[in-house]
Amino acid sequence: MSSPKAPTARKVPLWRSGLRWARRIAEGFVVVMALGALLLWCSVPNTARLEERNPASTAFIDLRRAQAEDEGRPWQLKWTWRPIGQISRYLRAAVIYAEDYNFYRHDGVDWGAIEDAIDANRARGALAIGGSTITQQLAKNLYLSPARSFIRKARELLIAFSLEDHLSKQRILELYLNVVEWGDGVFGAEAAAQHWFRHSAQSLSPAEAVRLAIALPNPFKRAPNIHTPELTKKAVRIIRCLRLQGLIDADQERVALDTVGARGEKVLPSRPAPGAPLPIPPDVPAEAMEKLEKDERNEKNEKNATAPEAPAAGDAADVPIDAASEVEAAPAPAEGSADPAPAP
Repeated sequence: MSSPKAPTARKVPLWRSGLRWARRIAEGFVVVMALGALLLWCSVPNTARLEERNPASTAFIDLRRAQAEDEGRPWQLKWTWRPIGQISRYLRAAVIYAEDYNFYRHDGVDWGAIEDAIDANRARGALAIGGSTITQQLAKNLYLSPARSFIRKARELLIAFSLEDHLSKQRILELYLNVVEWGDGVFGAEAAAQHWFRHSAQSLSPAEAVRLAIALPNPFKRAPNIHTPELTKKAVRIIRCLRLQGLIDADQERVALDTVGARGEKVLPSRPAPGAPLPIPPDVPAEAMEKLEKDERNEKNEKNATAPEAPAAGDAADVPIDAASEVEAAPAPAEGSADPAPAP
Protein backbone atom coordinates (compact mmCIF):
# COMPACT_ATOMS: atom_id res chain seq x y z
CA MET A 1 0.00 0.00 0.00
CA SER A 2 1.45 3.36 -1.07
CA SER A 3 1.95 6.13 1.49
CA PRO A 4 -0.07 9.34 1.04
CA LYS A 5 1.70 12.22 -0.67
CA ALA A 6 2.73 15.21 1.45
CA PRO A 7 0.73 18.31 0.68
CA THR A 8 2.59 20.68 -1.60
CA ALA A 9 3.45 24.17 -0.25
CA ARG A 10 1.21 26.90 -1.51
CA LYS A 11 3.13 29.20 -3.78
CA VAL A 12 2.98 32.84 -2.68
CA PRO A 13 2.40 35.24 -5.56
CA LEU A 14 5.43 37.33 -6.41
CA TRP A 15 3.59 40.63 -6.02
CA ARG A 16 2.50 39.73 -2.48
CA SER A 17 6.06 38.83 -1.50
CA GLY A 18 7.27 42.15 -2.89
CA LEU A 19 4.57 43.98 -0.96
CA ARG A 20 5.63 42.27 2.26
CA TRP A 21 9.25 43.31 1.75
CA ALA A 22 8.24 46.86 0.87
CA ARG A 23 6.24 47.05 4.11
CA ARG A 24 9.22 45.84 6.13
CA ILE A 25 11.52 48.37 4.47
CA ALA A 26 9.05 51.16 5.15
CA GLU A 27 8.72 50.13 8.79
CA GLY A 28 12.49 50.05 9.15
CA PHE A 29 12.77 53.48 7.54
CA VAL A 30 10.21 54.91 9.96
CA VAL A 31 12.08 53.41 12.93
CA VAL A 32 15.39 54.85 11.70
CA MET A 33 13.84 58.27 11.14
CA ALA A 34 12.23 58.22 14.59
CA LEU A 35 15.54 57.26 16.22
CA GLY A 36 17.30 59.99 14.24
CA ALA A 37 14.77 62.59 15.33
CA LEU A 38 15.11 61.45 18.93
CA LEU A 39 18.89 61.73 18.77
CA LEU A 40 18.63 65.20 17.25
CA TRP A 41 16.25 66.30 19.99
CA CYS A 42 18.51 64.87 22.70
CA SER A 43 21.45 66.77 21.20
CA VAL A 44 19.79 70.14 21.87
CA PRO A 45 21.74 71.80 24.72
CA ASN A 46 20.14 73.44 27.73
CA THR A 47 19.68 77.01 26.50
CA ALA A 48 17.67 78.17 29.53
CA ARG A 49 20.87 78.80 31.51
CA LEU A 50 21.79 81.54 29.03
CA GLU A 51 19.03 83.70 30.44
CA GLU A 52 21.18 84.55 33.46
CA ARG A 53 24.64 83.31 32.51
CA ASN A 54 27.03 84.36 29.74
CA PRO A 55 28.82 81.56 27.89
CA ALA A 56 32.41 80.88 28.95
CA SER A 57 33.33 79.96 25.37
CA THR A 58 31.67 79.12 22.05
CA ALA A 59 31.96 76.39 19.45
CA PHE A 60 33.46 78.88 16.99
CA ILE A 61 36.09 80.08 19.47
CA ASP A 62 37.09 76.49 20.25
CA LEU A 63 37.18 75.68 16.53
CA ARG A 64 39.40 78.65 15.60
CA ARG A 65 41.77 77.89 18.48
CA ALA A 66 42.06 74.24 17.37
CA GLN A 67 42.61 75.24 13.74
CA ALA A 68 45.46 77.58 14.74
CA GLU A 69 47.08 74.83 16.82
CA ASP A 70 46.83 72.36 13.93
CA GLU A 71 48.42 74.89 11.57
CA GLY A 72 51.13 75.76 14.09
CA ARG A 73 50.42 79.48 14.03
CA PRO A 74 49.96 81.86 16.97
CA TRP A 75 46.40 82.76 17.84
CA GLN A 76 45.15 85.29 20.37
CA LEU A 77 41.56 85.55 21.52
CA LYS A 78 40.19 89.09 21.70
CA TRP A 79 36.82 88.91 23.43
CA THR A 80 35.32 91.36 25.92
CA TRP A 81 31.70 91.00 27.01
CA ARG A 82 29.48 94.06 27.00
CA PRO A 83 25.81 94.38 28.08
CA ILE A 84 23.55 95.49 25.27
CA GLY A 85 23.20 99.00 26.72
CA GLN A 86 26.95 99.48 26.18
CA ILE A 87 26.78 98.57 22.49
CA SER A 88 25.98 101.34 20.02
CA ARG A 89 22.35 101.35 19.03
CA TYR A 90 23.54 102.06 15.49
CA LEU A 91 25.27 98.67 15.49
CA ARG A 92 22.25 96.92 17.01
CA ALA A 93 19.97 98.32 14.33
CA ALA A 94 22.46 97.86 11.48
CA VAL A 95 23.00 94.18 12.30
CA ILE A 96 19.25 93.56 12.30
CA TYR A 97 18.81 95.38 8.98
CA ALA A 98 21.74 93.49 7.44
CA GLU A 99 21.15 90.02 8.88
CA ASP A 100 17.53 89.55 9.92
CA TYR A 101 15.02 92.28 9.04
CA ASN A 102 12.15 90.27 10.56
CA PHE A 103 14.01 89.56 13.80
CA TYR A 104 11.21 90.86 16.03
CA ARG A 105 8.50 89.08 14.05
CA HIS A 106 9.63 85.45 13.69
CA ASP A 107 9.89 82.67 16.26
CA GLY A 108 13.50 81.79 15.49
CA VAL A 109 13.11 80.73 11.86
CA ASP A 110 12.12 83.01 9.00
CA TRP A 111 10.43 80.56 6.65
CA GLY A 112 9.93 83.24 4.00
CA ALA A 113 13.67 83.95 3.93
CA ILE A 114 14.42 80.22 3.65
CA GLU A 115 12.01 79.95 0.72
CA ASP A 116 13.70 82.91 -0.98
CA ALA A 117 17.12 81.31 -0.41
CA ILE A 118 15.90 78.04 -1.95
CA ASP A 119 14.55 79.91 -4.98
CA ALA A 120 17.87 81.76 -5.36
CA ASN A 121 19.81 78.49 -5.15
CA ARG A 122 17.54 76.91 -7.76
CA ALA A 123 17.95 79.90 -10.07
CA ARG A 124 21.75 79.66 -10.04
CA GLY A 125 21.81 75.86 -10.06
CA ALA A 126 23.61 75.53 -6.73
CA LEU A 127 22.75 73.61 -3.60
CA ALA A 128 23.31 75.69 -0.48
CA ILE A 129 21.45 76.37 2.72
CA GLY A 130 20.71 79.99 3.55
CA GLY A 131 18.11 82.31 5.01
CA SER A 132 19.41 81.99 8.58
CA THR A 133 18.01 84.32 11.23
CA ILE A 134 20.03 85.96 14.00
CA THR A 135 18.70 83.27 16.36
CA GLN A 136 19.92 80.50 14.04
CA GLN A 137 23.31 82.15 13.66
CA LEU A 138 23.56 82.44 17.44
CA ALA A 139 22.81 78.71 17.71
CA LYS A 140 25.52 77.95 15.16
CA ASN A 141 28.12 80.19 16.82
CA LEU A 142 27.44 78.86 20.32
CA TYR A 143 27.06 75.15 19.70
CA LEU A 144 27.76 74.08 16.11
CA SER A 145 30.27 74.67 13.32
CA PRO A 146 30.37 76.47 9.96
CA ALA A 147 30.21 73.13 8.11
CA ARG A 148 27.24 72.84 5.73
CA SER A 149 25.04 69.78 6.10
CA PHE A 150 21.36 69.03 6.51
CA ILE A 151 21.95 67.36 9.88
CA ARG A 152 23.76 70.44 11.15
CA LYS A 153 20.96 72.61 9.79
CA ALA A 154 18.35 70.47 11.53
CA ARG A 155 20.19 70.83 14.85
CA GLU A 156 20.46 74.55 14.23
CA LEU A 157 16.69 74.84 13.78
CA LEU A 158 15.96 72.90 16.97
CA ILE A 159 18.43 74.97 19.00
CA ALA A 160 16.98 78.17 17.55
CA PHE A 161 13.50 77.17 18.69
CA SER A 162 14.89 76.40 22.15
CA LEU A 163 16.61 79.80 22.33
CA GLU A 164 13.38 81.56 21.40
CA ASP A 165 11.45 79.55 23.99
CA HIS A 166 13.77 80.45 26.88
CA LEU A 167 15.19 83.89 26.01
CA SER A 168 13.83 87.31 25.14
CA LYS A 169 14.64 88.94 21.81
CA GLN A 170 16.74 91.49 23.68
CA ARG A 171 18.83 88.74 25.28
CA ILE A 172 19.23 86.85 21.99
CA LEU A 173 20.51 90.01 20.31
CA GLU A 174 22.85 90.73 23.22
CA LEU A 175 24.30 87.21 23.04
CA TYR A 176 24.73 87.36 19.28
CA LEU A 177 26.50 90.73 19.32
CA ASN A 178 28.87 89.40 21.98
CA VAL A 179 29.82 86.07 20.38
CA VAL A 180 29.77 86.67 16.63
CA GLU A 181 33.11 86.51 14.82
CA TRP A 182 34.50 89.77 13.37
CA GLY A 183 38.03 88.72 12.42
CA ASP A 184 40.90 86.40 13.29
CA GLY A 185 40.49 85.90 17.02
CA VAL A 186 38.09 88.87 17.19
CA PHE A 187 34.77 87.97 18.79
CA GLY A 188 31.99 90.28 19.92
CA ALA A 189 31.15 93.92 19.29
CA GLU A 190 33.57 95.39 21.83
CA ALA A 191 36.60 93.53 20.49
CA ALA A 192 35.52 94.34 16.91
CA ALA A 193 35.20 98.05 17.65
CA GLN A 194 38.60 98.13 19.36
CA HIS A 195 40.24 96.05 16.61
CA TRP A 196 38.88 97.90 13.59
CA PHE A 197 38.24 101.43 14.89
CA ARG A 198 40.32 101.75 18.09
CA HIS A 199 37.46 102.72 20.38
CA SER A 200 34.60 101.15 22.31
CA ALA A 201 31.48 99.55 20.86
CA GLN A 202 29.40 102.19 22.60
CA SER A 203 31.16 104.96 20.64
CA LEU A 204 30.67 103.51 17.16
CA SER A 205 29.50 106.03 14.57
CA PRO A 206 26.69 105.14 12.13
CA ALA A 207 29.20 104.49 9.32
CA GLU A 208 31.40 102.31 11.52
CA ALA A 209 28.39 100.34 12.71
CA VAL A 210 27.27 99.77 9.13
CA ARG A 211 30.73 98.59 8.07
CA LEU A 212 30.75 96.05 10.91
CA ALA A 213 27.23 94.90 10.07
CA ILE A 214 27.90 94.23 6.38
CA ALA A 215 31.01 92.20 7.33
CA LEU A 216 28.68 89.50 8.68
CA PRO A 217 28.43 86.57 8.32
CA ASN A 218 31.87 86.35 6.62
CA PRO A 219 34.22 88.88 8.29
CA PHE A 220 37.23 87.54 6.38
CA LYS A 221 35.94 88.21 2.86
CA ARG A 222 33.89 91.27 3.85
CA ALA A 223 36.04 92.85 6.55
CA PRO A 224 35.40 96.53 7.41
CA ASN A 225 38.61 97.54 5.61
CA ILE A 226 37.48 95.94 2.33
CA HIS A 227 35.64 98.25 -0.07
CA THR A 228 33.84 96.91 -3.14
CA PRO A 229 30.87 98.26 -5.14
CA GLU A 230 28.69 95.46 -3.79
CA LEU A 231 29.58 96.19 -0.14
CA THR A 232 29.11 99.92 -0.69
CA LYS A 233 25.64 99.24 -2.09
CA LYS A 234 24.79 97.19 1.01
CA ALA A 235 26.12 99.96 3.25
CA VAL A 236 24.00 102.59 1.51
CA ARG A 237 20.87 100.46 1.97
CA ILE A 238 21.48 100.09 5.71
CA ILE A 239 22.25 103.80 6.12
CA ARG A 240 18.91 104.54 4.42
CA CYS A 241 17.19 102.25 6.93
CA LEU A 242 18.82 104.08 9.85
CA ARG A 243 17.59 107.38 8.45
CA LEU A 244 14.06 106.15 7.75
CA GLN A 245 13.83 104.81 11.30
CA GLY A 246 14.80 108.20 12.68
CA LEU A 247 18.03 106.92 14.21
CA ILE A 248 20.12 109.46 12.30
CA ASP A 249 19.34 112.85 10.79
CA ALA A 250 20.19 114.26 7.37
CA ASP A 251 23.62 115.54 8.43
CA GLN A 252 24.55 112.18 9.96
CA GLU A 253 23.32 110.41 6.84
CA ARG A 254 25.54 112.62 4.66
CA VAL A 255 28.61 111.93 6.80
CA ALA A 256 27.87 108.18 6.84
CA LEU A 257 27.42 108.01 3.06
CA ASP A 258 30.68 109.88 2.48
CA THR A 259 32.53 107.65 4.95
CA VAL A 260 31.47 104.39 3.29
CA GLY A 261 32.48 105.74 -0.13
CA ALA A 262 29.07 106.74 -1.49
CA ARG A 263 29.67 110.46 -2.04
CA GLY A 264 27.48 110.44 -5.14
CA GLU A 265 24.41 109.32 -3.19
CA LYS A 266 21.94 111.99 -2.12
CA VAL A 267 20.48 112.14 1.37
CA LEU A 268 16.81 111.37 1.82
CA PRO A 269 14.47 114.36 2.01
CA SER A 270 13.44 115.40 5.48
CA ARG A 271 9.89 114.78 6.61
CA PRO A 272 7.77 117.73 7.71
CA ALA A 273 7.42 118.17 11.45
CA PRO A 274 4.18 116.76 12.92
CA GLY A 275 1.42 119.36 12.63
CA ALA A 276 3.30 121.51 10.10
CA PRO A 277 1.12 122.82 7.24
CA LEU A 278 1.55 120.93 4.01
CA PRO A 279 2.88 122.93 1.06
CA ILE A 280 0.30 123.43 -1.67
CA PRO A 281 1.58 122.52 -5.14
CA PRO A 282 0.62 125.15 -7.74
CA ASP A 283 -1.47 122.69 -9.75
CA VAL A 284 -3.64 121.51 -6.83
CA PRO A 285 -6.86 123.48 -6.11
CA ALA A 286 -7.18 124.83 -2.58
CA GLU A 287 -10.43 122.91 -2.06
CA ALA A 288 -8.75 119.62 -2.88
CA MET A 289 -5.88 120.44 -0.55
CA GLU A 290 -8.28 121.18 2.31
CA LYS A 291 -9.85 117.76 1.81
CA LEU A 292 -6.43 116.11 1.87
CA GLU A 293 -5.55 117.88 5.13
CA LYS A 294 -8.88 116.88 6.66
CA ASP A 295 -8.37 113.23 5.67
CA GLU A 296 -4.87 113.33 7.16
CA ARG A 297 -6.18 114.71 10.47
CA ASN A 298 -8.85 112.02 10.62
CA GLU A 299 -6.29 109.32 9.91
CA LYS A 300 -3.99 110.63 12.68
CA ASN A 301 -6.90 110.74 15.14
CA GLU A 302 -7.77 107.11 14.33
CA LYS A 303 -4.14 106.06 14.84
CA ASN A 304 -3.96 107.87 18.16
CA ALA A 305 -7.20 106.27 19.33
CA THR A 306 -5.95 102.76 18.54
CA ALA A 307 -2.29 103.24 19.50
CA PRO A 308 -1.08 100.74 22.14
CA GLU A 309 0.13 101.95 25.50
CA ALA A 310 3.87 102.53 25.85
CA PRO A 311 5.71 99.67 27.59
CA ALA A 312 7.20 99.99 31.03
CA ALA A 313 10.74 101.32 31.16
CA GLY A 314 12.18 97.95 32.12
CA ASP A 315 10.45 96.20 29.22
CA ALA A 316 11.81 98.39 26.43
CA ALA A 317 13.45 96.38 23.66
CA ASP A 318 15.85 97.39 20.94
CA VAL A 319 14.95 98.81 17.55
CA PRO A 320 11.49 98.22 16.07
CA ILE A 321 11.73 96.80 12.59
CA ASP A 322 8.65 98.24 10.92
CA ALA A 323 8.18 99.00 7.27
CA ALA A 324 9.96 102.25 6.54
CA SER A 325 6.80 103.88 5.20
CA GLU A 326 5.08 103.37 8.56
CA VAL A 327 7.83 104.83 10.72
CA GLU A 328 7.63 108.40 11.97
CA ALA A 329 11.06 110.06 11.92
CA ALA A 330 12.34 111.05 15.35
CA PRO A 331 15.64 112.38 16.68
CA ALA A 332 18.06 109.65 17.76
CA PRO A 333 18.18 109.18 21.55
CA ALA A 334 21.44 109.50 23.41
CA GLU A 335 23.73 106.50 23.65
CA GLY A 336 22.77 103.97 26.31
CA SER A 337 19.18 105.20 26.55
CA ALA A 338 16.24 102.81 26.44
CA ASP A 339 15.23 101.77 22.94
CA PRO A 340 11.77 101.92 21.42
CA ALA A 341 9.42 99.00 21.84
CA PRO A 342 9.76 96.19 19.27
CA ALA A 343 7.30 95.58 16.53
CA PRO A 344 4.59 93.09 17.46
